[in-house]
Amino acid sequence: MGKIECVIMDWAGTAIDYGCFAPVAAFVECFKAMGLTVTPAETRAHMGLTKLEEIRALFAIGRVAEEFRRNYGRDYGEDDVQRCYAGFQNALMATLEGYATPIDGVAETIGSLRAGGIKVGSTTGYTSAMMDVVRPAAERRGYAVDCCVTADGLPGGRPKPYMIYQNLCRLDVPSPRSAVKVGDTIADIREGRNAGAWSAGVILGSNEMALTADEAAALAPEELRRRMGDVRLRMYAAGADYVIDDITELPALIECIDSRMENR
Repeated sequence: MGKIECVIMDWAGTAIDYGCFAPVAAFVECFKAMGLTVTPAETRAHMGLTKLEEIRALFAIGRVAEEFRRNYGRDYGEDDVQRCYAGFQNALMATLEGYATPIDGVAETIGSLRAGGIKVGSTTGYTSAMMDVVRPAAERRGYAVDCCVTADGLPGGRPKPYMIYQNLCRLDVPSPRSAVKVGDTIADIREGRNAGAWSAGVILGSNEMALTADEAAALAPEELRRRMGDVRLRMYAAGADYVIDDITELPALIECIDSRMENR
């Protein structure tokens, strides 16, 4: 171990889909189709998990469980979770390609890192079928990774570390301390920590900020700094080693980590 060999990127809210809006809309829609109400804020609180696990977490919210009980005259069960998940997949798959545009600066930054010998992996809360839509759509828009791992077939998704381990194996990176996990959710931060990798949060474009690019640009500078500061604190509280404002700061961060490791 001596230098960073690999960055492991999240997708929605980190590399594509500024503000992480595609899954939020699909979660709200699939619960609405069952006569239930979940708010965008409630979906964002669990973002980063596998989508099936997030649906389980949303059903477990006391208000949602009670609404189900009133509407159906019984407690919800796993069959209801699976029915909701099927609706989620249909809603999401219908819109995914439209949310695959890289966030400004991502393609250029990752391209320059790759040109410098850094390998580019990725983890996601999406399934492999979802990534079969997202990955080629992002590539057509200029963003590509060397490895894309989903939780399909693994013991679990985030915050468990298995997708990171799979990246390290496929990319032949022998130590998690030679990798930086970059993500926009609390689950991303914890995934990196649990894997023993360097864990970095990114603020602008993130699920935690929950703003479109236009909304972020329209904020008064003082309000934008306040909101960014709130996100930064939440990410550090979750265990982030570093938090960057946007992805263009990633090369400088890698230089900082390299220097830190060399001077040990």
